[in-house]
Amino acid sequence: MMPTTLLHPDAFLSPLAIEDAIRRALDEDLGRAGDVTSIATIPEKTKAHAIMVARQAGVIAGLPLAVEAFQRLSPDIAITAHVRDGEAVAAGINLLTMSGPARAILSGERTALNFVGRLSGIATLTADYVRHTSGTKMRICCTRKTTPGLRALEKYAVRCGGGFNHRFGLDDAILIKDNHIAVAGGIRPVLEGARSKIGHLVKIEIEVDTLEQLREVLDTGMADVVLLDNMDIDTLKRAVAMAQGRVVLEASGGVTRDSIRAIAGTGVDYASAGALTHSAPNFDVALDIDA
Repeated sequence: MMPTTLLHPDAFLSPLAIEDAIRRALDEDLGRAGDVTSIATIPEKTKAHAIMVARQAGVIAGLPLAVEAFQRLSPDIAITAHVRDGEAVAAGINLLTMSGPARAILSGERTALNFVGRLSGIATLTADYVRHTSGTKMRICCTRKTTPGLRALEKYAVRCGGGFNHRFGLDDAILIKDNHIAVAGGIRPVLEGARSKIGHLVKIEIEVDTLEQLREVLDTGMADVVLLDNMDIDTLKRAVAMAQGRVVLEASGGVTRDSIRAIAGTGVDYASAGALTHSAPNFDVALDIDA
């Protein structure tokens, strides 16, 4: 039975983001004249039956975008989903089967595969990171190092893989970086300025790269979260001991699959990794015509 929705039940993605992404992608591919190859070689009334297949094992994300791509080109394409986003699959598993106008199926093929391949790659890599944190309290988060124009989709894929989202943009939380501190004149002035201007629902995170800076932040009592930038394992452990639970601690910088387990063992609350989105390999997925 086809799931009532293909979206991951615990991930955040607006239907409007799906519609906008597909519209832009199809416009990029079809240009001014449409799919001239399919129009020139396939009679208008020809029907086709196709199967989207996972060519590797991993975690799936992006199926709602694939469905939107095909049905935007023709509402007469009937699609059955065999899994939903967030599910782990083995190589060779059928993801979608579809039947309908052959021209539309062929025209939507690459757009659909691009989204499922990209987002499933992110979900699969994230799931691997999450696996390395098993048994600890730490959560793995993405960053703003996303493909321009695709941030909402890529952050959704991180959730599909079991990760968590950091801020979505510059407008939903305050993250004070080293350059903000330098321009504002120091840790206390920058925190005082931030605290005096924000609403009661806005969190403040500040980046530090030494334990001395962490101590200064703790002494102000004005930060909610402290980002521990590029600290080694021993320094992270000392930071956790110093903070004593007074602020949420996030490790960032040098967070890889090789280091994530050790970072999780230090007791920090979160680790953020840009690699989840900027370095995820494409997931191997194909569309096969079923004659």
